Amino acid sequence: MNTKYKNFLISNYIIIVFIILITLLINDLLLIEFGFSQILFFPITLFFVFGGLVLYKYLSQSIFDEFFKSDTQIDDMIKKTLHELNTPVATIKINKKMLEKNLTNEKDIKRLQRIEESCENLLALYQHMEYELTSKIDTIISEQFDLNDIVLKSVLKVEDIKKNITIENNIQRDIIKADMYGFMIVVDNLLSNAIKYNKEDGKIIISNENHILKVEDSGCGIDTKNIFKIYDKYFQIDIATQGIGLGLSIVKEYCDKHNISIKIDSKEGIGTIFYLNYEKLII
Repeated sequence: MNTKYKNFLISNYIIIVFIILITLLINDLLLIEFGFSQILFFPITLFFVFGGLVLYKYLSQSIFDEFFKSDTQIDDMIKKTLHELNTPVATIKINKKMLEKNLTNEKDIKRLQRIEESCENLLALYQHMEYELTSKIDTIISEQFDLNDIVLKSVLKVEDIKKNITIENNIQRDIIKADMYGFMIVVDNLLSNAIKYNKEDGKIIISNENHILKVEDSGCGIDTKNIFKIYDKYFQIDIATQGIGLGLSIVKEYCDKHNISIKIDSKEGIGTIFYLNYEKLII
């Protein structure tokens, strides 16, 4: 049973129980007023209340199933499609390794490397879509992880796109319990933004102290009038910059969900610093 279905059922039952309790209270007041026997009334009333709940559950089941039928079908279709992506990607990777053994030409080897990188990107996209689907229809299980490992992986991901920007990783070991993949997406987005809005030959410093993650860049900074807009979906400081403006809204959504306070300090022409206080996730 997915979360949407479960919440829908719980909401309905809460309403029913509330109505029943109000009915019982009114009946009790009427009994006191007119002097009927409470000894007989309550067992009989409770019997019919319980029977009514069972009947409601039986009759409403078909309605609920039909109501959520399209959601279930879409979820199943997406899961099957995502799963099928693994087969062609695995085939490409196997054939790539076979071809690589017989190649000596440097250009051909580089072409195969690009194919390998594209496969990795496709697998990363698959993992991300699977995560988003699961987070929307079900509960993500929290797990323990080291912040240092997450940041290191994120830094390695941007190695090919950072160009002449220097990334200084000063993260110290900190064990966190939360949605690990979601936390990685947060760090990925902060790093991506720090690169996207940085200057040529700029610098990014990532550090943590007192359970506060700090991502600092030497970029263009943010105008004061835009500070409160940066977490809005599709908002972009520079419309000429590649992207659709979802990165920081994803960061904010995750932080709100996991009780991570997020602060920003930015000065135009100097740079931007993001502070993420993850103290409540420390185990």
